[in-house]
Amino acid sequence: MDRRVKSDDEKGAIAVAGGRSQSSADRLQLLAVCLLSFSTALSDTAPSSLRPSIEKHYNASHGLTSLLFVANTIGFIIAAVFVDDATHYLGRGRTYLLCQLLVALGHATLACDPPLSAFVLAFFPIGFGASFNLALGNVFCGSLGIWALGAMHGAYGIGAAINPLLVELTAQASWSQYYVLTLGLVLVSGTLAAYTFWNYEEEVELAEAEARSGGKIDGEQARVDLQGMLSAVSTRVVLMGAPFVLAYRVAEVSISGWGFSSPPPVTPSINTGSVFWAGITAGRFLLCTSQRVDARRIVYAAVVVAAAFELFTWLGPNVVSNVTSAAVVGLLLGPVYPCAAAIFVSRMREHERIGGIGVISAFGSAGGAAAPFTTGLVGPIMLHPIVIGLSGVMVSCWYGLPRKPKRME
Repeated sequence: MDRRVKSDDEKGAIAVAGGRSQSSADRLQLLAVCLLSFSTALSDTAPSSLRPSIEKHYNASHGLTSLLFVANTIGFIIAAVFVDDATHYLGRGRTYLLCQLLVALGHATLACDPPLSAFVLAFFPIGFGASFNLALGNVFCGSLGIWALGAMHGAYGIGAAINPLLVELTAQASWSQYYVLTLGLVLVSGTLAAYTFWNYEEEVELAEAEARSGGKIDGEQARVDLQGMLSAVSTRVVLMGAPFVLAYRVAEVSISGWGFSSPPPVTPSINTGSVFWAGITAGRFLLCTSQRVDARRIVYAAVVVAAAFELFTWLGPNVVSNVTSAAVVGLLLGPVYPCAAAIFVSRMREHERIGGIGVISAFGSAGGAAAPFTTGLVGPIMLHPIVIGLSGVMVSCWYGLPRKPKRME
């Protein structure tokens, strides 16, 4: 059961204030979600930054070590099947605790400098737990308002942007030392999330009971179960949202240079991926400064203008440098994911949200895993046309989303 997402009109304008006034508990819960998002970013971006050390250590090829993306994606997809039921029966606090323990297991394995097979398999529980965190975080922040989604995904951008610096500081002796740092962060963020969300369901039930007594909420509470998750998968929001996020993630990962098939930056002093993520972060935090956001139009405008800039960079490579292009495109694409998540949540019924967002997130993870192979296969020279083509897919899927928000049912 989740707090109401308020949409002001059928076009997608979303008030930043969210569905109700904010309490100190909400702010602490939001801090926990942002810390989880930050921790996830450090985990997601690490393989690319640690690539040379990992391949040298295991004497392995790009293709063999890239299997970690497959393990991570399988964990993401399997988690999408269980996220609804786990949250229903365990509650959010216990679910967060269990998932972060799984993520911690993966990071602890990596910190021990394991054999290559264990190294790859360690990314399965990491992907499994990250899938839960992303789905629950999007639904919770969507209940507060698009400003909260901007904060959550902005925290992810910060983690992705500073990852190369942390790798340089911690991995001097051995690449596995990096995961000692992330293991500590995973344990801290998991403890905070479990503590702040432990009585979440009881608090929401009490708030809804008070509102119902005042005549503000009507209708019966929907039962959350496997049937609700299956019904969510068949909705137009998921059918359009899943390929949208998949295309977005492929574009995002390709531009940022993640993956073992990507070439190292030409200029060592300037990390293009960090510049791109700095732009992403700035674009997302801009959502926190506006009192009213038309999410549908922002996504249309951001994707189209970013594609146009990619086309300009492709046709005039001597006019715009790669670093400048990465910064501008990052700034434009920054608001896309938070705005999309806000629309997805508002277009689903209450009992469909966690399962539906879980499926959409799993497709995004699949896109992130496919990107290193795709860009590595065709070569970096095809990056711009690939991103332009993916922008067309995103616009088409976005057009196919329902126009009207779902009422509470």
